[in-house]
Amino acid sequence: MPALHAHSDLGNRLDNASELTIAGEPLDVVLLRRFYTRHDFQLVWPTRQAQANSLADAVLRAGDQGLNPGLFHADLLQRSAALPPLDRELLLSDAFLSYATALAHGAVPVKLRGPNQTLTPGPIDVAAALDVAIVSPDPGAAIEALAPATPAYMALRRALKTNLADAVAGDKAATSRLRTVEVNLERARWLPRPMPMERVWVNVADERLVFYRADAPVFSTRVVVGQDVEPNQTPEFHATIESSVFNPPWVIPKDIVRREILPQISRDSDYLQKNDMIMLADGEAEQLPGPGAGLGLIMFDMPNRFDVYLHDTPDRDIFNRADRRISHGCIRVQDPRELASLLLQQPLSAVNQEIAEGSTTERNLPVPMPVFVVYQTAFLDIAGALQFRSDFYGRDDEVWQKLQRSSRG
Repeated sequence: MPALHAHSDLGNRLDNASELTIAGEPLDVVLLRRFYTRHDFQLVWPTRQAQANSLADAVLRAGDQGLNPGLFHADLLQRSAALPPLDRELLLSDAFLSYATALAHGAVPVKLRGPNQTLTPGPIDVAAALDVAIVSPDPGAAIEALAPATPAYMALRRALKTNLADAVAGDKAATSRLRTVEVNLERARWLPRPMPMERVWVNVADERLVFYRADAPVFSTRVVVGQDVEPNQTPEFHATIESSVFNPPWVIPKDIVRREILPQISRDSDYLQKNDMIMLADGEAEQLPGPGAGLGLIMFDMPNRFDVYLHDTPDRDIFNRADRRISHGCIRVQDPRELASLLLQQPLSAVNQEIAEGSTTERNLPVPMPVFVVYQTAFLDIAGALQFRSDFYGRDDEVWQKLQRSSRG
């Protein structure tokens, strides 16, 4: 039978395998095929020993990024010379490709996270990135450059080193902080590179919104976020604010109608009238616009699959609470008029006039604005200081556990 590729053993091994393991450790066959397609299925590393050593050293330094080197065959790499040549070839490539993937996209893929954790950077071809690294003066550094280079990520890496030293010295508190830092380094890898220079940033764990212009914070306000229990937790996602809606009605989803509105109606037949609500034919309900409406006087339209929006609220006292986790998942903004002014690039007086007219109106933003809803329990505040927050949704441990074992499933 004729050889399928320039190196028949390598090509046929990858072609004929739906799963592949080396010394019991699984390899990513799809990613390996993509890499070796670029090399006509010829062996890469026998003639590039110096590059392989540089990349292997980078993998063994994965702990500096808050990653477990064991996810990338660290133990086998250190004794790879004893492996059969073809096994060694595939192991090295898989280790370098999987480490590049973890730095570029995060070690925990979206499919293995919770349903509320959907942030992901743009596509990065790690097979191409590895080829670029191979011909660079320092291949290991080239792969490490796939990680974020933001001030926040660098601050977390410094905190990682500090807390690791303290944990080794017996500080238990430091061990807990170390896990928090590792988890939030991973969350930072789920974000685009580079970040948009103008953006709305909502850190659910901090219960705060920040507006960035020219990559600098220019406005900050408190927010109310989802309750601690599912299904009311606020998710982590990226969307785009397209418009501001003034004096908006509130279309109440069916699940909220079923859980909360219908029981109220059963106790008080006038409940709908008292709250300016009407039932809709599809099982939803609608609260008419007005000063007492659930969405307040402004809503920011940002289509997303979670139906989570930024909006005003008539309940102003709630922003004085330390615990502001009381919504169904949507995000109530303490100073929505100021935010609307920034997004619409209009003076505050124009926003106030739009509201005062009383009718429901929608104004498209001159430039659609990206909004990131994140859950960062360790982060840089607007003054550049590292802050820690409580993991009230209990997501940190879930992410940390996935970082300790292979994320290839």
